[in-house]
Amino acid sequence: MARAVEIQGQTRASSAAIEKALGQRFRQSEGETSNMTKKRVGIRVSKQAQTTMTPGDWSLEMEELGPVADIVEIKADTPEEFAKGAEDVDALMSSWGLRIDKQIIGALKQCLVIGLSSVGVDMVDVEAATEAGIVVTNVPDIFIEEVADHAMMLLLTVRAMTPTMQRLAIEDWFAARPTLSKRPRLMGQTIGFYGFGHVAHAVARRTQGFGVRLLAYDPYVSELEISAAGAEPVSFNELLERSDFVSIHAPHNPETHHAFGAEAFARMKSSAILINAARGSLVDEPALIEALRAGEIAGAGLDVLESEPPDPKNPLLTMENVVVTPHVASATTRMRPESRRRAAREVAQVLRGRWPMSCVNPTVLPRANLERWQPYPMNRGPNR
Repeated sequence: MARAVEIQGQTRASSAAIEKALGQRFRQSEGETSNMTKKRVGIRVSKQAQTTMTPGDWSLEMEELGPVADIVEIKADTPEEFAKGAEDVDALMSSWGLRIDKQIIGALKQCLVIGLSSVGVDMVDVEAATEAGIVVTNVPDIFIEEVADHAMMLLLTVRAMTPTMQRLAIEDWFAARPTLSKRPRLMGQTIGFYGFGHVAHAVARRTQGFGVRLLAYDPYVSELEISAAGAEPVSFNELLERSDFVSIHAPHNPETHHAFGAEAFARMKSSAILINAARGSLVDEPALIEALRAGEIAGAGLDVLESEPPDPKNPLLTMENVVVTPHVASATTRMRPESRRRAAREVAQVLRGRWPMSCVNPTVLPRANLERWQPYPMNRGPNR
C-alpha cells in the first residue's frame, strides 16, 4: 500500500534497453547543465484549470524552476497532440486531466522527469516511464493533515447520521433522538485502516481523544511502525470482521482495485461504516450500493467515487446513510499553491542533476546520472 512492489523478473534485454535510455537521457542532461542551457518543462492546461488560474501564470512553478528551466505550454486536446507537443521537452509536469500513457511516454525524446502535483500517480503509466528511464515524482506530504481532517469529518458525520438528523430537524423533531439512539457511542469502537501511510497515521493521531481501538492492514508497512502508532497489525479479513469503521487510505493499483467488493462487505459487521478518502476505484460501487441496501453495512462516507463527476442518478448521492463530498478532502487555501511549488521543486532537482525528494519509481535512481545528495527516506516511499 504505502510502498510500491518493484517490478520483478525483467529480462536482460529490457534491462539493457532501460540502461541505454537512462544513459542517453542523463548524458544529455549533464552536457546541457555544463553549458548552462535552460531546460524546457512542458505543461498542458485543461479548461477546468483555466477557470482557477490566470492563463500563462506559472509564477509559483517558476519560483523553483526559474534558474534552470523555461515553461512551455502544450496546447493539446488529444493524447496524440500532447505527445507531438511534448516530444522535445526535458520534463513534464501534471497533465491536467490527460493521462501520460505509454503512447505519450514513447514519444518523449529527452524527457528526464515527470512531476505530479498530487499524492496519487494514476495519471501516469509509471511502469512505462520506468522502462523509458524517466523519473516520476509526486507530492506525498503536502496536504496530509487536510485529508485526515476530512476523513475524520466523514466518520463523525456518518456515525451521527447528520443527513437524517438535518431532515428530522425540519420534518419530525421528536423522532430524531430515538433514531440516533440506535447508534453506539464512538468511545470503545474499533477503527480499521486499510493502508497505513501518511494520512492513516494522521487520522490515527486524531482518534486518540475519542477512546477508540485501532487496527491496521498494510503489507508494506512493518508491524513495528503500525504498533508504534497505537494500532494493532491485522490481516485484511480480520480488519473487515473486527472493525466498526473501515477507513481506506491506500493508493489505487492492480493490487487494491475493487478490494472492497461483495465478498469484503459480506465479512463486515452489519453496523459497520465505510470511509473512503483515497481513490474511488478501491471500492466496487455496485457492490457497495447493494451492501447498503441489503443492510450488510450501516453507512458510508465517501470523498471519492469511481466516476467523477458521478452520474446524477448514482444511488449513493441520495442514500440517507451515505455522505458524499466531491473529492475535496485536500482543498484549502494552501493546497494548490504549495503543491505547485513542491512539484516544480522536484522537477528542478532532477534538472539540476540531483535525486528528487519524492520519487515514485526509485528503481530508476541508482542507474541515473543523478547525485544522491541525501539518504532516500524509506518512510516516505513511492505512493502507488
